[in-house]
Amino acid sequence: QIHLEESGGGSVKAGDSLRLSCVASGRTASDLTMGWHRQTPGKESEFVAAMSSSGDRIYYAPFVEGRFIISRDHAKNAVDLQMDSLKVEDTAVYYCATGFLSGSTFRPINWGQGTQVTVAS
Repeated sequence: QIHLEESGGGSVKAGDSLRLSCVASGRTASDLTMGWHRQTPGKESEFVAAMSSSGDRIYYAPFVEGRFIISRDHAKNAVDLQMDSLKVEDTAVYYCATGFLSGSTFRPINWGQGTQVTVAS
């Protein structure tokens, strides 16, 4: 069973940057697609970004608009999400996940516990 642990969340102002990290343990994640979802109270979880195991397939949600970059470090069994030009509407709990890609759709299977990102105006 793979265990995922996120870090890097926090409270920032609009326009600032944050870098989220997610480290997998229990087994290697190098053969898995890894990605990020986010969720705000009262709303369903929404896809943010995903990267295939080889890195040749990368997908972002339309709202990212070039502001976020997903990257992987297989040596660390980790996936990062660099978030720049943050907006108030990016406020959410961000969840790391492993799963697979069905076409261009990320299908999460295992989830981390989440890390809070709060963006103030």
